[in-house]
Amino acid sequence: PGASEEEAAPLQQSFMIPKKEINMVSDMAKWKRSQAYADYMGFILTLNEGVRGKKLTCEYKVSEVGEEFGSPCFSFSAFFFSFFFFFWLLGKERPIEKLVALLNTLDRWIDETPPVDQPSRFGNKAFRTWYAKLDQEAEKLVATVIPKHLADAAPEVAVYLKESVGNSTRIDYGTGHEAAFAAFLCCLCKIGVLRVDDQMAIVFKVFNRYLEVMRKLQKTYRMEPAGSQGVWGLDDFQFLPFIWGSSQLIDHPNLEPRHFVDEKVVNENHKDFMFLECILFITEMKTGPFAEHSNQLWNISAVPSWSKVNQGLIRMYKAE
Repeated sequence: PGASEEEAAPLQQSFMIPKKEINMVSDMAKWKRSQAYADYMGFILTLNEGVRGKKLTCEYKVSEVGEEFGSPCFSFSAFFFSFFFFFWLLGKERPIEKLVALLNTLDRWIDETPPVDQPSRFGNKAFRTWYAKLDQEAEKLVATVIPKHLADAAPEVAVYLKESVGNSTRIDYGTGHEAAFAAFLCCLCKIGVLRVDDQMAIVFKVFNRYLEVMRKLQKTYRMEPAGSQGVWGLDDFQFLPFIWGSSQLIDHPNLEPRHFVDEKVVNENHKDFMFLECILFITEMKTGPFAEHSNQLWNISAVPSWSKVNQGLIRMYKAE
């Protein structure tokens, strides 16, 4: 404290392979009290504010990591500021674009790994072949995003990437896997690869591309919902795009929560709003009355404002 930028010594960094720490119900209390939980929820809520009232198609800045030192992606502690002196080493390359390229690679691998013929309709075993390639290449993929001087972080960060695409044994996908991808992005913020200027790009460019790839995985390999609550759950596969998507719609002059059950409204506006894109995917994947196959969402359509929808979804996310 009180030292100038030139005098301040960089903090030592150490990385470790993540391991499962939540094994029983009692472990949840430890998680809720942890700095990791505070960091994760802080990240989710910061991005929630960053996309408020903004369309997917709007213009936004994507930082170049050769720019002047700036604010971190989210404010947790002075710890993160120590990483910004590294930015000049990264030249003018954009991590956001590198992350999109990484996701494009995962997409291409799906095309290269077609479903196999099998008796079971769901859980196509070709997913295991696809996942094995990711398992083998994950650290190399992460290394293309982070600078060389942070190469030691790749094995740790790569674990979250591998956990974000579904389970290769059960061939299922759910909100826990989605959370792993958010944690992956959170890690990139913590080591200084992503910045405050990237908030909208993180959601609109990277996370939205992630959703596209996950939907392709779900459809191609007929993945089962992981930990699904069926009709009592918000959605079979995702949660965060409903939170951030409802934030996008706050104070919209025309669209109210009651409108998202209107097929015409969804078809006309889904390219601008993540929430409506989710609704479109649900209606493509499920048949029958919306109120029956997506009861929780149907109930949300009766909430008077997007602000209240957003607040309610955040409470629901924390509880679940």
